[in-house]
Amino acid sequence: MNFGLIIIGDEILSGKRQDKHLPKVIELLAARGLALTWARYVGDDRVRITAALRDAFAGGDAVFSCGGIGATPDDHTRQCAAAALGVPLELHPQARELILERMRDVAAEQRVPFEPDRPDNVHRLNMGVFPRGATLIPNPYNKIPGFSVGDVHFVPGFPVMAWPMIEWLLDHRYAALHGTQVQRERSVIVRGSMEATLTPLMEAVERDHAGVRVFSLPSVDHPQHGRHIELGVKGAAVAIEPAYAALLAGLRAMGVELGPELVR
Repeated sequence: MNFGLIIIGDEILSGKRQDKHLPKVIELLAARGLALTWARYVGDDRVRITAALRDAFAGGDAVFSCGGIGATPDDHTRQCAAAALGVPLELHPQARELILERMRDVAAEQRVPFEPDRPDNVHRLNMGVFPRGATLIPNPYNKIPGFSVGDVHFVPGFPVMAWPMIEWLLDHRYAALHGTQVQRERSVIVRGSMEATLTPLMEAVERDHAGVRVFSLPSVDHPQHGRHIELGVKGAAVAIEPAYAALLAGLRAMGVELGPELVR
């Protein structure tokens, strides 16, 4: 199974806030021997969010969607998820109880009466209105849950809430996948050559070594190596060794200048 990430919010695209979810999700996956396959940023536009979610539901990947699940006018994710699925929104009974529990806790902390029928408290119940058939994602920060529909999972935009919720999903829904996507890389610094010259060798290595991908990372102003190309292979540990040996042999046969070798 592949993993994808959708990050929703005008504040990210405008630069008002810097996205922290992408590097953290990569870190959370890598710690479990998993990898992120794709990521997508979407502003607070219902048409675009619905289209992105329709793709996510149809794609068969495990997808984490961060942001837009609140109950203010600029939060559209819950409505867009229902539209993408073609199902109605409804108040989830367990979400309702969790939200009421949170209201009760806040009232106790503030030493004020618990008034569930007060208009602002009634409005807060909208945070538990999810597409029909959704299941809950526990939120250890404030009990207000996220939700899942199949393998598409919706969490808040706040990192303090989103990241523990994503970890919970990885360790409960996807525990059986841990360690199945571990990737290794071996590469070498190539000096004085051009990517076009190296391309036939790269194509030959990929053709002859199934499951291995060749990568080329050119640099024009590296502080240590100057102008160079980092050329390497990535894939399962057992597969990259023969592929890397073939790559090195091909480079040496071409007579190119080789620098340090790198292992990741």
